[in-house]
Amino acid sequence: MSSRATFWRALIALAVVAVSLYVALTTPARLGLDLRGGTRIVLETRDSPTVTADREATDRAMEVLRRRVDGLGVTEPSLARSGERRIVVELPGLKDPREAAKVIGRTAQLTFHPVTGTSEGPAGAPGKDGSRVLADPDAPGQFLRLGPPALTGDGVEDAEAVLDTLEGRGWTVDLSFRGDAAKQWARITGEAACAAPADPARRVAIVLDDAVVSAPGMQSSVPCGAGIAGGSAQITGGFTPDEARDLAALVKGGALPVPVTTVEQSTVGPTLGAEAVRASAAAAVIGLLCTGLFVIVVYRLLGLLATVALALYGLISYAAVVALGATLTLPGLAGFVLAIGIAVDANVLVFERAREEFTRPGGRGGGARRRDLKSSLRTGFSKAWSAVADSNITTLLAAGLLFVFATGPVKGFGVTLAIGVLASMVSAMLITRLLAEWALSVPYVRRRPGLTGMAGPGRLRERLARRTPRLMRHRRRWLGICSGLLLLAVAGIGVRGVEFGVEFTGGRVVQYAAERSVDADTAREAVVGAGFPDAVVQSTDDNGISVRTKESGDEEQERIRGALDDVAGQLTVERDDLIGPSLGSELRLYALIALGVAVAAQLLYLSVRFRWTFATAAVVAMTQDVALVVGLFAWLGKPMDSVFLAALLTVVGYSVNDTVVVLDRLRELRRAGGSIPLESLADRAVAQTLPRTVNTGMGALFVLAALAVLGGDSLADFSIALIAGVVLGMASTVFTAMPVALVLQSRYPESRGTGGAGRAKPAKERGRARDRDRSGAVV
Repeated sequence: MSSRATFWRALIALAVVAVSLYVALTTPARLGLDLRGGTRIVLETRDSPTVTADREATDRAMEVLRRRVDGLGVTEPSLARSGERRIVVELPGLKDPREAAKVIGRTAQLTFHPVTGTSEGPAGAPGKDGSRVLADPDAPGQFLRLGPPALTGDGVEDAEAVLDTLEGRGWTVDLSFRGDAAKQWARITGEAACAAPADPARRVAIVLDDAVVSAPGMQSSVPCGAGIAGGSAQITGGFTPDEARDLAALVKGGALPVPVTTVEQSTVGPTLGAEAVRASAAAAVIGLLCTGLFVIVVYRLLGLLATVALALYGLISYAAVVALGATLTLPGLAGFVLAIGIAVDANVLVFERAREEFTRPGGRGGGARRRDLKSSLRTGFSKAWSAVADSNITTLLAAGLLFVFATGPVKGFGVTLAIGVLASMVSAMLITRLLAEWALSVPYVRRRPGLTGMAGPGRLRERLARRTPRLMRHRRRWLGICSGLLLLAVAGIGVRGVEFGVEFTGGRVVQYAAERSVDADTAREAVVGAGFPDAVVQSTDDNGISVRTKESGDEEQERIRGALDDVAGQLTVERDDLIGPSLGSELRLYALIALGVAVAAQLLYLSVRFRWTFATAAVVAMTQDVALVVGLFAWLGKPMDSVFLAALLTVVGYSVNDTVVVLDRLRELRRAGGSIPLESLADRAVAQTLPRTVNTGMGALFVLAALAVLGGDSLADFSIALIAGVVLGMASTVFTAMPVALVLQSRYPESRGTGGAGRAKPAKERGRARDRDRSGAVV
């Protein structure tokens, strides 16, 4: 039965690796705009006097925008509806996002009007029949009286920007009409051609929204009554090449059924994106190498095999991301790298369990008995499964909340984190197991248990076995210290305040690359002198300048850029993020909801898996970790943005992950502990899981340290938050979760005979447990 199970495991593992290798080699990754450069614009549809901006109207607007974007000539554009009223437009490699925003966001109501005469003005709103007075583009200061619209843009089949070299008109927009619209155009031009040469009625006005873009007069060659046949027209107006192409895109796309407004705009330069890719890749490689080396030193042969499995984990998770068509973003890469720590955790849990089983003393005499390596390994996998499953499910809950509540790149972080967690389960519980069982079946290895890393319990475990620390005896002292740290964090929030990022407040952040180095004070004085006293100006690495203002338009940004040009030389925009105030408040609300739901979800799950007292203790420790990280950022004066939210929700998952492992061990000890006091069992649970906690934490910290050093400004704060979360999570498990669990258990004990977390033990079994305890064995 065992060989058959091993055969099927090997077959499944081989198939997974083979498919992953094929997908990785044949399917290119879909990089987000923050990695390849480009512009991301979020538009929100609004109600018009005649049309409600419901889901159907938003879908129609998205199709119009798609045609406009195609007209811009952007490679691989992406449009998607988000919610009922929002449309996300991604334009890779776009150099001038401001012009793109103007083109795709305009309502673009194109109409063709007969000219009935001239007027002294002024321009006014349309009459009941559609007639109106608008400025004459060919005669500044004069106005045209226009009749009701005789043709709309719906009849335009195609529009193309053309350089007219024959007539010398420069750049024009050539139109072609479809079906009845071609006949209607012939009728309009035929009527205009019947007017006298100097009569304004000989002209036809082409109106885009509320402006006449062209009002050509009929040439003498146009026959009266017959008009221009063939269904074609030409818009002239001294356009530049870009203006002609933009106008053609507007006309070809058609009119939006409802107005749209820009609520978010983010631009990343291609150079910055390429640097982010290189930095993240370097962090991933260095983090993996350091983690692999650490695991090999601690677990020797098993560690080497686990490192091979970790490399295959990277292959499997990457293949899953590209196969699902998920977009790799900068936070997404961080989630991908962070999941390495989770993969290490599963391996460490198994190896520590296998060590315990192989070195566990036996018999009443307390002498050590030699066990079989393979059977000890199988037992390690079996006993570790519960803790691995619980800890990974809690992380998946956090990743799921990110996917539901987050937007943009942070949603990608949730996706890659979830994929990484699932891939780590396959890596640790399937591939590592196969490699380890194969290695332990080799006679040379069986004769040398020390080579495997299982023969000895490890220095830390040996010290803890000789004398278990009585930490829980001072549980009230630990809770007092933790309360003091919480007060310090709250004081930081109250004294320094929480600095929300632009995503949560609304506003604009522009990051420039300067020609020469300039200090922050000089740049700040220049920006204040330009009329922006409330702007937040910071200098970044490599002659960079970051300017954060309240919501501002392109004209205000040009003033800021001009002021900085004087002190820093030529500037290049590397990043430009614009968030509307309504979207900022909405994202802030979603962030609070996400944190609240995260706490509730973890409490519910842990209450099902453990008793409510244990679940409450885990959630208290998790909440403390979140508050301490927020307080740390408040004292440091660092902004809390959407990437920080991703880090915070990851801290939630990681904190509970660590606590669950210790609680799972405590539950197991209670089942076999007989009449041993809960306080002593808690001390043993902490001592037995401490090697796993230290080794897993070290594995994660290697990766996070690499991200903090190499990930650049965009990932530095993210890494700092997670490093703090990992360290605090390890400490809160011992000094908060366990003391709170003991306090709650003493006040709300289980009903007699329940055994705590399982069935009551028969008297004979409780006696054996007491005998094991007297022998000094690790239970």
